[in-house]
Amino acid sequence: MQTIPQTPNSVYLNDQVRSNLSQLRKGKIKLLSKGVTNSKTAKNELETHILYLSPYKGNSKGINLCPKADTCIKDCLFIQGRGRFSSVQNLRIAKTEFYLGYRVEFLTQLVKELTKIYTKAQNTKTKICVRLNGTSDLDFLAIVKNRLNFDLLDYSTTLESSNYGIIFYDYTKILGKVEKYQGTNYSLTYSFQGTNLDESLTALELGANLAVVFRKKLPLEFLNTMVVDGDKSDLQTINHKGRALGLKAKGSAKKDKSGFVVD
Repeated sequence: MQTIPQTPNSVYLNDQVRSNLSQLRKGKIKLLSKGVTNSKTAKNELETHILYLSPYKGNSKGINLCPKADTCIKDCLFIQGRGRFSSVQNLRIAKTEFYLGYRVEFLTQLVKELTKIYTKAQNTKTKICVRLNGTSDLDFLAIVKNRLNFDLLDYSTTLESSNYGIIFYDYTKILGKVEKYQGTNYSLTYSFQGTNLDESLTALELGANLAVVFRKKLPLEFLNTMVVDGDKSDLQTINHKGRALGLKAKGSAKKDKSGFVVD
């Protein structure tokens, strides 16, 4: 698979996906991946874990896990880097089928893994980063709280805090999510995609960072906001507030003409 089909398709339930799904339900495969598998999070000075799902309608039910996906669809991270390999895609699809078909099981397993990470952070007196939306845009904090009556923010901390625990951070195109978690320990960076200028300006006004993909060199400013190098490490999202995080176009994004990539 080199592209993201936009309608339900039997390819999402091939033998490898079914096998992965079975292993996931038995707890033999973890939901969270280590950040060292991602070229940017591998640069993080803090241990990082990421949850990768199959995004825009990338499942057998055709359910959109990125409700605000627009110009970014064809250049989605799902098909960039290691995501180009069918084995990686099949595992991410299996995790998505697990989430959609066995919601409580999935969330229970997710909390179990996060509890182990939190316990490790406490025992080693460190902070560990977690991105619950590596290739999706769901409100997992609310979903876990509603389904399991468990508040993941109880495990959370910030880079500035003296407490040890989990630093939760994500990228999102949902402005309401940025507004909802403003002032909490959940750090959200809003993503610019060319068609959401007004929302991007609002996100900056709220003090959130704005992720912007540039075709070549990073400018000094974007939308009258200082640009910092977002490729330096993924932790630029929590090291800065109210800044434009400049990301250089990679893979198929280098040829994008939709407005998602800024010239």
